[in-house]
Amino acid sequence: MIDTHCHLDYLDDPASARRELGLTAMVCIGASPEHARNAVALAEQYPDVYATVGLHPTDAAQDSPAARNELEALLGHPRVVGVGESGLDDYWDDTQRPAQLAAFEWQLDLAQRHGHPLVIHTRDKAGQDSAHRGVMDVLRAWPDVAVILHCFSGHPALLRFALDRAAPTFLGFAGNTTYKNAPDIHAAARTVPLDRLLLETDAPFLAPVPKRSKPNRPGYVRHTLEFIAKLRGLDPAELERMTDANARRVYRLPGH
Repeated sequence: MIDTHCHLDYLDDPASARRELGLTAMVCIGASPEHARNAVALAEQYPDVYATVGLHPTDAAQDSPAARNELEALLGHPRVVGVGESGLDDYWDDTQRPAQLAAFEWQLDLAQRHGHPLVIHTRDKAGQDSAHRGVMDVLRAWPDVAVILHCFSGHPALLRFALDRAAPTFLGFAGNTTYKNAPDIHAAARTVPLDRLLLETDAPFLAPVPKRSKPNRPGYVRHTLEFIAKLRGLDPAELERMTDANARRVYRLPGH
């Protein structure tokens, strides 16, 4: 099974985390220059780890010519399979939208030039959707870039927009899909076409039930798989086969 989005370098013991619950591959997200270096180093060390490189919207203050040069240089590494995570985050009171937009647009251009998918982070305050609407506004100008809507929130308009895009657009479902108070995510997980669905942990964040409130680990992606399989009335083995095929397709992993 493949965990399509984890922060392996945030974990105390990345080596042991890799070996849990039968994972065949995982994508370690490099969401800042430091973490991009870490992700690439882990991908060099372990044959089942791949990396992305990018600049998270909450780290947009780190955007600079030097940071861009370093990230683009890392993007040429053969173990790097994507750009990001990028996007928009309006959850925090000190949100710097102009800086986030500049970093987001640059990473879309980077993904387009290098032929990689862009991993998109979208987060709003409860009851608001300015970041979700902003992501749609930006993506309208980039119809040909493949994207992954990481940790999909279930936002109905963003779901419709994603499914109507010309370029491949995938939706990643994380451990919060298993939470009782997530009806929008449940609805999206039931209805998204199976050829657009990805499974992820976002480890060490958002541990699924029954591991909620504990640090998340890549192997816990199987709990989300089993939850969505039950939600859709599917055999977990069949859902695993399909979501792994999606992961290999979007990230161009071996076996695709």
